[in-house]
Amino acid sequence: MKQDTAAKTMVVGATVFFGLALTMGLLTALKFVVPTVGEIEYLSMPRVRMAHTNINLFGWLLQANMGILFWVLPRILHTKLFSEKLGVLMGLVYNIAVIGGIVSILTGNVKNVEYGEIPPPFDYMIAICWVLFAVNVFGTVATRKVKYLYVTVWYTLGAVIWTTFVFITGNMFSQMPMVSGVNQANLIWFYVHNAVGLIFTPLGVAIAYYMIPKQLNTPIYSHKLSMIGFWVISFVYVWTGAHHMIHGPQPHWLQTVSIIFSFSLIIPVMAVITNFFGTFATAPRSTRMNGPIPKLLMMGTVYYIFTCLQGPFQAIRSVNEITSKTDWVVGHAHMALFGAFSYYAMAGIYYVAPKLAGRKLYSTPLGDLQFWIMTIASVPFFAVLWISGVIQGFAWLNPENTFVDTLAALKHAHWLRFSSGALIFIAYFLFLYNILQTLFGKYPETAEETDVAEAKTAAAQ
Repeated sequence: MKQDTAAKTMVVGATVFFGLALTMGLLTALKFVVPTVGEIEYLSMPRVRMAHTNINLFGWLLQANMGILFWVLPRILHTKLFSEKLGVLMGLVYNIAVIGGIVSILTGNVKNVEYGEIPPPFDYMIAICWVLFAVNVFGTVATRKVKYLYVTVWYTLGAVIWTTFVFITGNMFSQMPMVSGVNQANLIWFYVHNAVGLIFTPLGVAIAYYMIPKQLNTPIYSHKLSMIGFWVISFVYVWTGAHHMIHGPQPHWLQTVSIIFSFSLIIPVMAVITNFFGTFATAPRSTRMNGPIPKLLMMGTVYYIFTCLQGPFQAIRSVNEITSKTDWVVGHAHMALFGAFSYYAMAGIYYVAPKLAGRKLYSTPLGDLQFWIMTIASVPFFAVLWISGVIQGFAWLNPENTFVDTLAALKHAHWLRFSSGALIFIAYFLFLYNILQTLFGKYPETAEETDVAEAKTAAAQ
């Protein structure tokens, strides 16, 4: 089988699912301002929202990360992917599982797990696919031709181990008959928070640690700092999930532990962003922001800072009393999964797609335009969710306010949320067109592409 077929399979699948995730997100935002739109059972608000989150998490982001790493790991380790056939099989089964899971959600067959509503057997199929991914990752590392492991490999190996534990705990252990009440809530929120912290954070950071030095042609700022960040995050992140249930039916000591460890996350975050910004600062100015890839990596890092500073302060009891369960948390989650890690994933796809096609990116100006539209739209998108969340929180604390009064106060915020989301949705099609044209389109060859084609012909002879 041709090299990098597995990576290409998952990159294409993820790129298409990204659009479906944004479609469901835009429909969710529209239902806040026009509740009667799509007034059929299969497109009811709860089902559309659950479809949006699960497509975004599994169809888009996790699949994009796995596809990019299928390309990155062999290059770092100076070897071939352990099994290309196994990777392609995994990619096909994975996409079938995600499609089946989303259809199940839209038809009303769901699990009672936030971010894990995909029901059996499709959740078990995703778990099996992760095992196959792990086999390929560990097999590639075992057959490597280099002695030392770069930090990208450390984060990838960590993510494989952490994700296995987190996914099984939240999606399977939490559904056992003997697990109920507060114990079930503990397991589910352990999964929900660590889905971001121990699945998408290490995979996203792994990709950024490879892409930033490679794209800027500059060594990483500090290898020691990268390992400090890795080991601290591996220890402290697992304890933070309970901060989602502060002021709830949760032991006070467990809430306190989650608050302390939430603030401890500032340590690995500072290590990561110091490394990223330090690498940008030492890169040549002429190439520092040349094209969409470094722009996406830089903006993803900026959003990563805000996300990881917002989270600890959100865990303070007095702040949590206002922001918990409001639009503030929705904005926080979107800035993590879209603002930080989707930006890293888009940068990774922009980098990998031309390598898979053996030619340059179809259009760098189009990539720049997509970045600017998406970024300019994302700023009010996030900001209005935080502001409306505070308004919502204070309104809920006022016993004289009714539910309808609170909705009326947020009407303009919901319109701005939909409008900015629509711009993000439009920008996606620029990204989709650019990637599909790069991979499958026909356009005039550059001199570099001609050289690559001639080199391949010569090698074949």
